[in-house]
Amino acid sequence: MSDTLILWFRRDLRLADNPALAAALARGARILPLYIHAPEEEAPWARGAASRWWLHHSLAALDAELRALGSRLIIARGASLAELRRVATASGARGVFWNRLYDPATRERDSRIKQALRAEGLECESFNGALLVEPWEVLKGDGEPYRVFSAFWRQAVKVLPGETLAAPSALPVLDRPPASLPLEALELLPRIGWDAGLAAAWTPGEPGAWAALERFIGAALADYGEGRNRPDQPSTSRLSAHLHFGELSPRQALAALRARGFDPHTKPAEPFVRELGWREFGYHLLYHFPHTTERPLDERFADFPWALDGAAERLERWQQGATGIPLVDAGMRELWHSGWMHNRTRMVVASLLTKNLLIPWQEGARWFWDTLVDADLASNTLGWQWTAGCGADAAPYFRIFNPVLQGQRFDPEGAYIRRWCPELARLPAKFIHQPWSAPDPILRAAGVQLGATYPRPLIDLATSRERALGIWEQLKGG
Repeated sequence: MSDTLILWFRRDLRLADNPALAAALARGARILPLYIHAPEEEAPWARGAASRWWLHHSLAALDAELRALGSRLIIARGASLAELRRVATASGARGVFWNRLYDPATRERDSRIKQALRAEGLECESFNGALLVEPWEVLKGDGEPYRVFSAFWRQAVKVLPGETLAAPSALPVLDRPPASLPLEALELLPRIGWDAGLAAAWTPGEPGAWAALERFIGAALADYGEGRNRPDQPSTSRLSAHLHFGELSPRQALAALRARGFDPHTKPAEPFVRELGWREFGYHLLYHFPHTTERPLDERFADFPWALDGAAERLERWQQGATGIPLVDAGMRELWHSGWMHNRTRMVVASLLTKNLLIPWQEGARWFWDTLVDADLASNTLGWQWTAGCGADAAPYFRIFNPVLQGQRFDPEGAYIRRWCPELARLPAKFIHQPWSAPDPILRAAGVQLGATYPRPLIDLATSRERALGIWEQLKGG
């Protein structure tokens, strides 16, 4: 058997701070970079269309980086175990190294693969390339997992990692690598060209991730603590997709802060590092409570009386950004156009769906999964259960976001609304978050005709809020 090791890329599409790559190089092995496309193994959470678009471009960027080092990415399609066996036989590889993933189906699959390959005499090792701390490393005193973020983060923040791994300057490569499928054979890009907005908004790949990190630290970090709540301002990091696909590790983000003299434990860096911690908490919960991708952690919500009559039409209007409630519609249109939505707006649209419209949170989670470029099972599950009030450390159920008040507070001049709902652009700021309250002369002057150029509200916010609170009182009483 040769001195070749297969480096199995998954959601760690980078060369710097890649523990599996570093370990393989430390063994003095020649590296065979491999990506296996096996969407059937991702069920029931196969990638959505926006994620597939990102994956295509991220794989292309990784291949370009490898080629610059004299190597290349080998692309295969099929069952992962069968493809690993085939490539190992073709290359004479003595082992397979990879970085761990934590969603339930993949954990089970990887465990089977590791056992099978080891039984066949291959060396198999996995590493932490995605998290600051492993989900099993931070537990309560009684050995149980945390359900409250603040308590979890107080422990986790004590052990934040320091150094990161440099990217290799060269790769020992095979003289005759196995044949590779062309990237286009994976059919990740849409057949109908709806992706222009994504291409205009994002640069997938490790170089794009570093550019986004540098831009954030240089231009937005100083005001992040307050500015992150403003969808009308470019004050968020926009790193979530880069982190999800592993083009950037959270360790690298911490190291970049420290390199520029920022203390992760104090402002202005601390609020951003705390958001990294929220991501860690999502993985902690997904690992210890894998059923929460489909079912609420709080069992009181297992039989919640959702308003299912007519739900399909209400859901469609929510998805299309046609609810007649401007902040919600702006967020949903931003999502469709760019594959991303501001976090403040994510909470608002999720609250409207689950509490005002009484549509199951799972429907919203599925829509986000298909349309977000940063669709991440841990973060998506945590976010939806938090807003719906049924998860760990959830927002109190009686916290129902009022889209009008949220818009007036965090988009006071209506810039966000004007961008994504241009039919409302000529409305004065006083009325742009609730056009139904504007006098007819003002609507006419702005060219707005409710029910024609812009929808009337799908639901009365006050009445639906009271209905949701009444259901909550019944649940508490039960």
